[in-house]
Amino acid sequence: MANDPRPPLPRVSDDAVVREIRIRARPETVWEFFVDPAKVMLWKGVAVDIDARAGGVRRIDIHGGRDIAVGEHVLLEPHRRLIFTWGWEGDAQVPPGSSTVEVTLTPDGDETVVRLEHRDLPGADQRAKHAMGWDHYLPRLAVAASGGDPGPDEVSMPAE
Repeated sequence: MANDPRPPLPRVSDDAVVREIRIRARPETVWEFFVDPAKVMLWKGVAVDIDARAGGVRRIDIHGGRDIAVGEHVLLEPHRRLIFTWGWEGDAQVPPGSSTVEVTLTPDGDETVVRLEHRDLPGADQRAKHAMGWDHYLPRLAVAASGGDPGPDEVSMPAE
């Protein structure tokens, strides 16, 4: 792998899931992998609808209709910081827009340190589930944003 072989910095606290990962790409490049639907689909989801402006929708179909994450953009500071709400269609525990994800991109030479904080999740079980999800998807982001092919996403394969 062309990226830092260390896994994302794990932290699941009483308040949030926090992950950091280093990507061999500039923040301007990494940013596009959060706001351009075609680029998001390279690392997460089978269908993506993103309106990259404050108040704009963020909808990612992870599994071909089974798990659809929905929220809206709260803050977009291009190439630096992105805040959006998050939740799941049809999920009473984490309904659309009920939690918040903040992504910070910090340049470090020709690389970017991505810090993701997912907060407002209801309880340790949901924090653990979402931590597993981010642990799966952030390394895929790192590969895609650095110009590689993360390969098929076994998680996103539709159920048969």
